[in-house]
Amino acid sequence: MGRLTRAEQQQRTRARVLAAAREEFAEHGFDAARVDGIAERAELTRGAVYSNFPGKRALYFAVLAELADASGGLLGDSFGSPSGGRFDEAFTGASRTVRDALAAFARAWVARLPLATDDRHDDARLGRDLMPVIVSDELTRRPFAQLVRLDALLLALALENLASYGPAAPHVPAAPHGPAALYGPRGVAAGGRMVRVAQAALTMLHGASRLAAAAPGFAEPFDVVTACGRLADLDLDDAWHAPTAVTPALPADEAWDPPPALDAVRGAPALLTDDGVVAVLGLHRLAAAEEAVRATPPGTPVTAVLVTGQADELAPLARLAVAGLRHCLRQAVPPAAWPRLQVVHDPSGVLAAAAGVPAVSDGTEVAVRVAGGRIVARADGLGACHAAATATGIDAGRAECQVVANDGSAIRPE
Repeated sequence: MGRLTRAEQQQRTRARVLAAAREEFAEHGFDAARVDGIAERAELTRGAVYSNFPGKRALYFAVLAELADASGGLLGDSFGSPSGGRFDEAFTGASRTVRDALAAFARAWVARLPLATDDRHDDARLGRDLMPVIVSDELTRRPFAQLVRLDALLLALALENLASYGPAAPHVPAAPHGPAALYGPRGVAAGGRMVRVAQAALTMLHGASRLAAAAPGFAEPFDVVTACGRLADLDLDDAWHAPTAVTPALPADEAWDPPPALDAVRGAPALLTDDGVVAVLGLHRLAAAEEAVRATPPGTPVTAVLVTGQADELAPLARLAVAGLRHCLRQAVPPAAWPRLQVVHDPSGVLAAAAGVPAVSDGTEVAVRVAGGRIVARADGLGACHAAATATGIDAGRAECQVVANDGSAIRPE
């Protein structure tokens, strides 16, 4: 066996640190865990640990993200069963309703929570300190608030698709992969916007997580599942309102040659070369993704590229949030009803650079419109997602750009 390359050696060292950190955090919790203890478990120096991770918090997020990625499942896995299955069987038998999906989503969520009888060092208890760690610092609290909003949007889009398909439309075309699987019904489906229902469900489930850590055995999991399912019956007067002021989109004629990337929602290669909208969003601007989804015509793909100015620490937190959502969503919603919004993690900024955004921060909001394999419009700043999504007159080489007001009228930039 030949000698390891430097990159391979670094990868092995990182894996050893993560394995040791997992044991340390599981045994002692976040507060009592020591970097020195992690180094001892890994049989490495303290410096070797810090050469891979900037601090204990970043290492904690990375451990949880690795576990979430491992258990999150892929869209290619069987729906609702670990034993196998076909996508064209997703809607056979009893079709999923919104109530069914919310209950199944909650069931998958509470199944991962620690029980009062669990061993103290079980992996299920690793995440018990996550929320206290997040809320203790604005650096993590603000991005997490946006990540939860992104999770709510993804869940809501799936619920809206189910409401549109529903029992009244059982013959949903099978879509194991490719554009048909990605481009579901447009934004607000026949059942209306369901973001507030999704937000209520995530509020309830995050609360259940906190109580499971603080008061094991307090909440009855069956009651949580039932309550989440019944959120489908609430009328929360949910409606989408386009932004009243947005940055103008400008015509462009630029090459579009994105590197291969993974769609973190599906765990499958992202479809980036088709005509659509690509939004480069810092972790403080993730809610803007909905503006692109709601404003694009039916069938138009939308990709949110997540970037941050604190990649070593915040990129694992973003991975954790999306992977946790994926784990529950794949057990609750048939693939044909998954949201058309793609999410790509871009900690190195390579995809952002391909979109003409060489420098990124947590406040980045840049969106480009892709047509005919080229970038034909771009917008930068607040409202960029809506501006790029509503750019009209697009062909392979030019775009007539406009901003659309709430009343549907066009506001042309000077």
